[in-house]
Amino acid sequence: MSMANDAERQSVRFVHTISEAGRLLPSASKWNSIQLNLDVLPQSSIGYDSLPSHLSKSYDYKLVITDKSHYKRFLYISLTLALLILALGLLLHFLPHKNHHHGASKNLTVAVNQAITFFDAQKSGVYPTNSPVKFRGNSGLNDGNSSHGDLVGGFYDSGNNIKFTFPTAYTITLLSWSVIEYHYKYADIGELDHIKDVIRWGSDYLLKVGSAGNGTENKVPNDMNCWQRPEDMNYKRPVSVCDERASDLAGEIVAALSAASMVFKDDKKYSEGLIKAAEKLFQITDKEEQINKAATYTTMNACGGEARNFYNSSGYKDELVWGATWLFFATGNPTYLEYATTNFAAAANNETIADKRVFYWNNKLTANAVT
Repeated sequence: MSMANDAERQSVRFVHTISEAGRLLPSASKWNSIQLNLDVLPQSSIGYDSLPSHLSKSYDYKLVITDKSHYKRFLYISLTLALLILALGLLLHFLPHKNHHHGASKNLTVAVNQAITFFDAQKSGVYPTNSPVKFRGNSGLNDGNSSHGDLVGGFYDSGNNIKFTFPTAYTITLLSWSVIEYHYKYADIGELDHIKDVIRWGSDYLLKVGSAGNGTENKVPNDMNCWQRPEDMNYKRPVSVCDERASDLAGEIVAALSAASMVFKDDKKYSEGLIKAAEKLFQITDKEEQINKAATYTTMNACGGEARNFYNSSGYKDELVWGATWLFFATGNPTYLEYATTNFAAAANNETIADKRVFYWNNKLTANAVT
């Protein structure tokens, strides 16, 4: 280009175009009309001045790297940051994520199902083929043997192979109470048949141990020394026998059978059988109470000597009131209600300081007050 043209271009500050409507186009802005050309690449032999520009003016800048060490450092830092960001993204992607359950009812369903399944895993006797616990099988098929009758069934306690009647009866009472109060809830989550199966399993066993007014527990020290699968038991399983004096054990069995009879009221024959057994056992216990021979089952070595270290009973009057209360609910007989209300004060006086306002297998007083 000629020097004249260069001079002419230098005199122009910026240019713009005018649309047919007479308005300034965006290129009319002074700042929009400046093109910055960062000249960091080798110059071509073709003169850029010979090419038309869509902007009003161009400025050429030459960027020169004066310190290569700083430039390399910049590249290394940039590459490191890029790799760290990539690694963080991959880590977040592959880390396990928490499962967010929406809705309390769904969580409750899982919790209830697993709680009931625990009892399935503890079943003793001829193991049902339709059980959800597939690793269990038949066990304790000789329990009771010929000298004590058929004592097959029930539940093992904790992780050992002992069957304690006292806490088993308490458990059946509580499970039955929950069905009586919340059977619609159990049905809504599809667990009603499941929980009723567990209650029937326990009730069938209590009918065996309570038919003659006796409570039994299979006890073997080997159970505590070495826990093992009940299917692998090959040692003798002696039986503890209780007489009519064990009023706390009898009262708890009465409560369990009575409460279970209400759960199975649609099965009239089975329900009536439970009530009949409960009333028979209560009458025997009530007679012994009147002649002042009642005692706790763990005070008698032949009855609860082995259970003393695990489920020691501190009194029997709360269990008698507990049994009479559930008999009243099951039969509607006011005689049982009268017994419960008359003896409630005596049961309260017999409550230990450690058990005050505590409801569990050893103290039924708080539940008696509620029911």
